[in-house]
Amino acid sequence: MPLQFIRVESESHCRLETAPVIREAPVSLTVNGDIWLTFMCTPIDLPALAVGFLFNEGKIETVEEIANLRVCPTQDNVDIWTHTSLTRPNHWRRTSGCTGGSTSLDQDQATSNRKPAEYTNGNRLPARQIYQLADLLMKGQELYKQTGGVHTSALTDGTDNTIYAEDIGRHNTLDKLAGRFLLESLDFSRRFLLTTGRISSEMLQKSARIGAEIVLSRTSPSTLSIEMADRLGITLIGYARRNSFNIYTHSERINLEDIRKTEQLETLHRYG
Repeated sequence: MPLQFIRVESESHCRLETAPVIREAPVSLTVNGDIWLTFMCTPIDLPALAVGFLFNEGKIETVEEIANLRVCPTQDNVDIWTHTSLTRPNHWRRTSGCTGGSTSLDQDQATSNRKPAEYTNGNRLPARQIYQLADLLMKGQELYKQTGGVHTSALTDGTDNTIYAEDIGRHNTLDKLAGRFLLESLDFSRRFLLTTGRISSEMLQKSARIGAEIVLSRTSPSTLSIEMADRLGITLIGYARRNSFNIYTHSERINLEDIRKTEQLETLHRYG
């Protein structure tokens, strides 16, 4: 939404400008007639946000479990009815970061059904493709280009199959991706999760839930997310740019032999 503000450019010059500012709004989630919680989010892709949140919380596994879904005309509530009853969690744990999300799961619950991601030498990615993935993420930042102040995440199979989600909350983008994946009945042979947000443990658990074998971020991972990625067999990449990136876990999934100047490296095996 466009707002007026004063732009100061030097000690002697300022002017009045009008430009879009990212919208943040409370949106409640009602499940089978019971209000579960309120998202603080950018109110776009709300069906995907609600469905993805229930999926990431382990409350549903497929979209067929949803009997009805409706976004209120005022855009401040998503109403979901399921074919079977769902138990509302007794408490929500506030997750980390600005506009942090909420979860009822601890780390062990969130990843208990996740098997370590598989990889073979035939599936190793050339390092140059990681650069391409970082570039792919930047190309999908449509709302960011208009307003700034918003996170972008993408799920891709490394080819032309890519979906994007944008939101003021980085956690919300991963819920939206999971929701879109279910609602659009997508089927990716491989799943690479790309995001502009910091990879905390709850961001990693959402990535694991959607089946990502590579998680790539424009910024840093946390120590807990590195431990979790190592345990789950996920290749975790941080500070990804068009010409550089850091590999924190399971580097064997990336082919570094095509890098001309490669220092003597040992395969990363952390915390084990």
